[in-house]
Amino acid sequence: MIVLSGPAGSGKDTVVQHLIDEHPEIEVSVSLTSRDKRPGEREGVNYYYVSTEEFQRRIAAGEVLEYTNYCGNYYGTPKSEIDRRIEQGIDVVLIIEVEGAANIKRLYPDSKLVFVRPPSFEELERRLRGRKTESEEKIKERLERALEEMEYACDYDFVIINDKVEECAQELYQIIREPK
Repeated sequence: MIVLSGPAGSGKDTVVQHLIDEHPEIEVSVSLTSRDKRPGEREGVNYYYVSTEEFQRRIAAGEVLEYTNYCGNYYGTPKSEIDRRIEQGIDVVLIIEVEGAANIKRLYPDSKLVFVRPPSFEELERRLRGRKTESEEKIKERLERALEEMEYACDYDFVIINDKVEECAQELYQIIREPK
């Protein structure tokens, strides 16, 4: 199991999509979220979209392995997404927040924690603004949160910089393939 974290705008999803395109034997765990779907996103591909009440019900039922409330929305990993792949011996990538990463490492000590950093804070801001999906208030909130999250990079097994997606995906693949 590979746990990938990094601030919003660091390119985690883009890097993982490139990795999966090149190495389809590796799978990505689809997270659960209470946030609204963005244009172009698809149910069961990008996230499983549920209401806040449904998310909380799943937490109470023990169906969510880890979760966080990030900028007013819940994000988490459905336990079934991980259990199925582990039973089948499939390499699985989880894209999760820093709080959840520590919990996964505690529950699955053999997991590899990888932190994705942008090449600079200015580039991170450019990427977030370039999405044109959030208000100025949300962008500022995400930038403040990014500064907090980057302090956790030292707690990860690996830190990679996403300057060029292809190179970052290749570096991630090498991490996945190297023995623990």
